Amino acid sequence: MGSIFNLLPVLIFLIALLAISAYIQRASKENRQKDFAKDYFIGGRTLGGFVLAMTTDATYSSVSTFVGGPGMAWVIGYGWLYMAIVQVVVIFLVLGVFGKKIALLAREIDAVTVIDVLRARYKSDFLANMAAVVIVAFFCSTMVAQFVGAAKLFEAVTGFSYLTGLSLFGLIVVIYTTIGGFKGVAVTDACCAVAMIVGMCILMGGMMSAGGGFTNIMSYIGSNHPDMLEPLSRGKMPISLYISQWLLVGICTLSLPQSVVRGISYKNTKALHNAMIIGTVVIGAMTLVATWIGIISKGVLTEGLDAYGNSVDNIMPLAIIKSLSPFWAGVIIIGPIAATISTVSSLLLSASSSIVKDVYMNIKGQRGETLSNDKIRWYSLTATIILGLIVYFIAINPPSVIWQINMFAFGGLETAFFWVLIFGLFWPKANKCGAIAAMGGGVLVYCLTMALKIKFMSLHQIVLGIFFSLVLFLIGNALGSKVDDKTLRIFFPEKFED
Repeated sequence: MGSIFNLLPVLIFLIALLAISAYIQRASKENRQKDFAKDYFIGGRTLGGFVLAMTTDATYSSVSTFVGGPGMAWVIGYGWLYMAIVQVVVIFLVLGVFGKKIALLAREIDAVTVIDVLRARYKSDFLANMAAVVIVAFFCSTMVAQFVGAAKLFEAVTGFSYLTGLSLFGLIVVIYTTIGGFKGVAVTDACCAVAMIVGMCILMGGMMSAGGGFTNIMSYIGSNHPDMLEPLSRGKMPISLYISQWLLVGICTLSLPQSVVRGISYKNTKALHNAMIIGTVVIGAMTLVATWIGIISKGVLTEGLDAYGNSVDNIMPLAIIKSLSPFWAGVIIIGPIAATISTVSSLLLSASSSIVKDVYMNIKGQRGETLSNDKIRWYSLTATIILGLIVYFIAINPPSVIWQINMFAFGGLETAFFWVLIFGLFWPKANKCGAIAAMGGGVLVYCLTMALKIKFMSLHQIVLGIFFSLVLFLIGNALGSKVDDKTLRIFFPEKFED
């Protein structure tokens, strides 16, 4: 059983997040009375550059950044760090490729979600509903992985039970997401990103001290694990894994809907440009430092993996315990908990918007029924709470290998949205048949290849998913009808002179 003293830093942090969300709820009361959906799901398009950058960074970062990734770096070495470098460009790609374009379109068609944009572009309710199902399914998988990872770390570091940790921050994140909405999530995400950076700095110092300094640690690694200093780690980090990870956590992440929706919410072009610069610097620092900490921990945990439960997910919790005092360990876990709840809150809000805004409100609109602002508020809050509780109860009986669950969900979302978004926003000839075929067929291929463990040249199944999604898009597009001029004028005004 742990001491309440160990728990105090986490409690203070979580209470602070609740207070921030409560304040934002009160400050947003007038806006929510006018248009609840717009304020609750995209913050009324008022995000500044710093908050936009930090919420995008915090949403992308997860418990895997603190636990799964560093654990793999402990096994593989600098090869995992070189692979992680690709994540430096993620925020720049997301906001640079989609940011301005999707923001202008969102204002033109009054879109609140990414699915709103897809519905307007492809004129297909079937595609929109399928996208909503995909988002909810894969988001729930990711949220479960986040809850599990953070709760396991909490248990190991504080001495309190897994269920205590899960209940503490799991229920709190549901509460503050529900009351704060998008703006509350964005501001608390910014706080979480700062907490992550501070936590990494403290942990790095603790690791260096416990390992006898950087020179001593590297000397130990060079003498006992020279493979960790090589890019390919003598076969443990093959080229196929590099390519797979560069696609999975790098290039293809630009299409993740939870990141793309940030482009709808920024205040002005200056805010977008600032977010691109700040976000790139911060995500680069967080990713690379976290991965480097995993390598350094080899000088602290010097036995084989079997001595640590045969799971890479155990490495960082044990390294924290060994290198820091109980109080500082309690401070440190604020970082991964912040990574968890920032990711979960964003996914939770996006998933509830898919159900309420993209499916239910659209069905009602087609029937000629108008929902009052109070009803939208009630349904939105209810959906957020129910989804959060579902994820919480699933996480009580935890699955294993956090980073693999996370990567599976990443791959599914990327397969579903990569070509649909890119072609939809930048190719005038893209039509709904191509989009439906790409999303439905691509996700099916991806899930089947994952289930049957089918690979091409030892590459991750994301390669097959993205490839078949492209092929199916082109085939479906060739069979589909031409896009109407009205849609083209909205999405590609530069093609028309008048």
